[in-house]
Formats: sequence, structure tokens, C-alpha cells
Amino acid sequence: MISQRARGRSAPLDANSKNGLASHFGNIASEAGRIIMSIYASAPRVEAKADGSPVTEADIAAERVIRARLADVLPDITVIAEESFDASAKGPAPNRFILVDPLDGTREFISRNGEFTVNIALVEDGKPVVGCVYAPALNLLYIAGAAAYRAEVRPGETLPQLTMMQKLATQSYPAEGLRAMASRSHLDAESEALLRRLRVATWKPAGSSLKFCLIAQGDGDIYPRLAPTMEWDTAAGQAVLTAAGGCVIGRDGSPLRYGKADTGFRNDGFVAWGRAPLP
Repeated sequence: MISQRARGRSAPLDANSKNGLASHFGNIASEAGRIIMSIYASAPRVEAKADGSPVTEADIAAERVIRARLADVLPDITVIAEESFDASAKGPAPNRFILVDPLDGTREFISRNGEFTVNIALVEDGKPVVGCVYAPALNLLYIAGAAAYRAEVRPGETLPQLTMMQKLATQSYPAEGLRAMASRSHLDAESEALLRRLRVATWKPAGSSLKFCLIAQGDGDIYPRLAPTMEWDTAAGQAVLTAAGGCVIGRDGSPLRYGKADTGFRNDGFVAWGRAPLP
């Protein structure tokens, strides 16, 4: 639900504040990952939401703990989370708010391929400025503050210090052609057509927001998703990719923006790039 709190403008976060908050997000995601993996080890119950998409007890339990921990760290910041989102809420989004997808890639969770993530991001002035993407089944955690970092973190473990984490940077586009990332479960015809028009050398499917992170760590160059998504699907991944030197562009050619309360926080397609967009 969109709260009336924190609607006023706030002073921008400095680099140290961003890094500290990113570490907080990482530790919260690790705790949520422990709960997710405890359910993953059994046979999770799957239900269908009103839009037909699947939801499991892991989605609900992870969101509950994330919201509780965020209330301790940032008690005055509005949290918009997938499973508790109230589509009937009215009014503009705050200048600064948090987006949460407690289990991005529920289909990957159900199919047990490990490519699901916990996504937490802070949005400021329409841009995701701090983020965390955690893949608990893969022990991979990505955070973005003043820069982007990666670490191996087992579910429930505390993050290492930033100085012990791998700093991420995207790579220049290869002369032989782009390395494309594509959605494993949601590849739409328009995105596929775009990739076929570009000079693509390799094409790799992957689940959830991991695609942003693979580009951020230099293992890919482009990820198009021209079908609609929700802001909580993309904000954390965009924060990581942007902090590593990439960008995420909307259909209008400008950076993908957040806080679109008038459209129910829906994205109308985007293309993620490792460096500047190609024509």
C-alpha cells in the first residue's frame, strides 16, 4: 500500500550512506533467503494469484521478514512490496521509497532450477539508487550503493565487508557481436525480434533479475524485456547494473523511471545495456 509517509523531498544520500544501506539490504535478503531455502527443501504449496501468476508460501514468508527488518532500519520510508501491494491505493508515489520482490522468479523456484532472487531497492527521485539482488540457491549476492559488488553468501550468513567483496564493472561490447541475455520463462516475441535484428553472437537464457547482474559482472551485454513488468521486478537489478557502468532504457529512450503510481507501478518494456545503448 502507498503510505502518506515520506512524501516530502529528502536530501540525496551520500556514497557512505548508500554503501551502508546496501549492506543492510544484503543482510535482510540473506535472512529472507534462509527462509526461502527452508521451504525450497520441501514441497512448497503453489497457488494462483488473481492475474494467474503463481505464488508460494516462500513468497509470503520472505516478504513478511523483509518488511519487518526494513521497518527496523528505515521506519519512515514507504515500502511497496509485491505480495502486499494494494492496487486500489491512490495518490502519487513518495519521492523516496523502497521496492521489494521477495521471490523474483517464482516459476524458477517451482521448477527448482535455482535461478530465483530476493530483490530490494531504494528509489530516489524516480531512480533506483541502492539495491540488492540475492540468489540464495546459488549463494550469490549482489549489492549496489556508490558502486556494485558481488559476494558468495550462504542463506542466513552476514555479508562480508565491502573491501572483501568483488567490485563489478561491465565490459566493452565485443567486436564479434553482443552477448544477449534472455528471459528463461518470459521471452516475448517483440524482445526476440529485437535480438534477431541486432548483431548478437551468443544468446543465454536466465531467470529472474540475475540477468541484470550477469551483465553487471561482465558476462553479458544486452537484456531486452519489451513485455510489461512491475517496478519491483527491475529496480534492484537496475541499481546493480547502473552502479557497474550499464544502463536500463525505457521505450522512450530515457532511463527507466520508477514511482509510476498512475499505472500501478508497471513498466512498459525496457532494454538493459552493459554500456551506452547501441542504435
